[in-house]
Amino acid sequence: MTRPTPRTYRLKLTDLSCASCVRTVSEALQAVEGVTKVTINFADKSAEVESVTEAAALIAAIAEAGYTAKEIKSAQDEADIETEERTEYLRLFKQSFVAGVIGVILMILTYLPAMPTVSSPTGQGIWVVIGVLTFIILLYTAGDIYRAAFKSFKAHVANMDTLIAMGTGVAWLFSMAIALFPAFLPEETREVYFESALIIVAFIKFGSALEMRTRGKTKETIKKLMHLQPAKARVVRDGEELTISLDEVHAEDVIRVRPGEKIPVDGVIIEGHSSIDQSMLTGEPIPVEKSVDDKVIGGTLNKSGSFLFRATGVGNETVLARIIEMVNRAQNMKPSIARLADVVSAYFVPFVMIIAIITATIWYDVGPIPKLAFMCVTTATVLLIACPCALGLAAPLAVMAGVGKAAEAGVLIRHGDALQKTRQMTAIVFDKTGTLTEGKPRVNAIVPAPLWDEEKVLNFAASLEQGSEHPLADAILQAAKEKNITLAKVDGFNAIAGHGVSARIANESILLGNQKLMREQHIPLDHLIDEAERFLSQGKTVIFLAHQDKAAGFIVVSDTIKRDAKEAILRLKAMGLRTIMLSGDQEKAARFVANEIGIEDVIAEILPDEKAAKIAALQQEGDIVGMVGDGINDAPALAIADVGFAIGAGTDIAIESADLILMGQSLHGVANAIQISNATVRNIKQNLFGAFIYNILGIPIAAGIFYPFTGLLLNPMMAGAAMALSSLTVVLNANRLRLFKLPKEARSA
Repeated sequence: MTRPTPRTYRLKLTDLSCASCVRTVSEALQAVEGVTKVTINFADKSAEVESVTEAAALIAAIAEAGYTAKEIKSAQDEADIETEERTEYLRLFKQSFVAGVIGVILMILTYLPAMPTVSSPTGQGIWVVIGVLTFIILLYTAGDIYRAAFKSFKAHVANMDTLIAMGTGVAWLFSMAIALFPAFLPEETREVYFESALIIVAFIKFGSALEMRTRGKTKETIKKLMHLQPAKARVVRDGEELTISLDEVHAEDVIRVRPGEKIPVDGVIIEGHSSIDQSMLTGEPIPVEKSVDDKVIGGTLNKSGSFLFRATGVGNETVLARIIEMVNRAQNMKPSIARLADVVSAYFVPFVMIIAIITATIWYDVGPIPKLAFMCVTTATVLLIACPCALGLAAPLAVMAGVGKAAEAGVLIRHGDALQKTRQMTAIVFDKTGTLTEGKPRVNAIVPAPLWDEEKVLNFAASLEQGSEHPLADAILQAAKEKNITLAKVDGFNAIAGHGVSARIANESILLGNQKLMREQHIPLDHLIDEAERFLSQGKTVIFLAHQDKAAGFIVVSDTIKRDAKEAILRLKAMGLRTIMLSGDQEKAARFVANEIGIEDVIAEILPDEKAAKIAALQQEGDIVGMVGDGINDAPALAIADVGFAIGAGTDIAIESADLILMGQSLHGVANAIQISNATVRNIKQNLFGAFIYNILGIPIAAGIFYPFTGLLLNPMMAGAAMALSSLTVVLNANRLRLFKLPKEARSA
């Protein structure tokens, strides 16, 4: 019996308040039978779950743990959630305003000389009424916190809601006890804290509102990507043009695009030509010329001509949809540096509650008079100042901002650890063809052996290369097409990896490949080698043809070095990286390209399976190795490298093997990724340091550690404000990554 294939579900979690909540929800999901992987992003309040179980079972497990969730299935669901978040943002501000205004009024009343104290019958009645009104306002402004705390209590867990509920609850209950039974308490303890409970809630709600707004800005990259696609498409059906919704477009539909319009879905041009601006996806500003049989990508901008194209990718199958999914996944991943915060956060709330109990005990046993008042104030202050939220947000927010910034620069990060490892690289290895060069070689010359002519050499070579997808084969086939050469039938075709091909034409043996292949097959090249060496010294590739074990001639093919390759290599060397070229090409051709762009280390004439071995050898020497490639033969090396970079125009296999994808052709993407990695990890460290230091210093101060020396205690209101401010500081610091600027030459590349 075949096991069902796991599906990936995206869930919106609406009640997360701290890292303890993340742990509780994660454990609840992992306990569901059939769940294979759980990733929760506290900053985004979302979860990605791989499971054979239906989404309903996952949502039920989350509900049983005391939280609520809903499945995100489509762009419309995302839009609905965005609307709900805007409503929630306004609600938080409203609650903050109500709690703050009434709290300030109560504070003013407390200090008015005319206001009676709880010691008098009149004053007692007034303060009891104020206590009841405060209770009602607390239910309105912080009811969600108390409900969440109660759910957590029933689920036998504790989180930040627990700390806030206990802190404000202690302040209200102690004040209400004084108002109702003042005679049972010493006169010096008869001070109420109703205004403190309200102002604490006001600070917390205000901080949450600002945090939500600022946190939303880290998702702007996703929003920008989602808005790239037009809402409608102009489809040609039965000879008639119809404007329909994008949801109604199907694969194989014929679509017309006019100048200045965005291309709605992926496809292939079948009529017309145009210049396409792909900068929103690749980061490269120069428009690309497209004509019949060229691919177009949904979301890119048609600059000039009008054309018809056949849809090949619609809905979730478009390049843009896959990019959005990739960015979403990357933003949910955590680099290893974040795991320390997860471990600490998991035990943080219980630890704080223990500290609060110890604080209460010490103040009650050895504290000054009035002991009860001091005990309640310090206990509430400890509960309120502790901020697991800041610890939980420290890494996820920076990762979201960093991944978003990378996507804006045309770099897609596929794995969370790649964001951290990229900055640690000591060596970067480049494939040559299609990576350092344009990957569009052309035939420059054909040199026949005696008794042969150029057309015959090209005919045999093109006949062997038909069906091949190698860039050099494309060049030979294109040259044959331009000369209207009819290709011969080939039998016994055999690809010799890293060397060339062999076959039979009209029952005659033919070899086509590099000098190494000719040497191994004992084909003498004496009368051709001097001329071939001349071309090789110019950085050109020489492909030899042998007929019936005798040299028949050679074809000279050259590729253009990418216009910004030299600048990009200089940037990488300035960062202290060792640059290396790996190529299956002849030594002289590879060395010429390397010299032109400034790469010192060249490893040429290697087979595809040797590339991975070379990467492993560098790792054995102690290097942390990055590999940049684009072809199927680069996939093993990309997979074994510490960080694999795939050129976005490369093969699917290369892309699947890589950790990062460069959407454009520019090699500045590698240097950009390193700079963004540096900025992101630095930001995570700043956030973690700030969150740890805040709690390490804040909790002892709240407990009154300096009271014996200074006679000063922290007010619970200030503790609530500090807690809200600590979270907000982390959020604002993470958002600084959105302002991170890449060098001018990198942006214009």
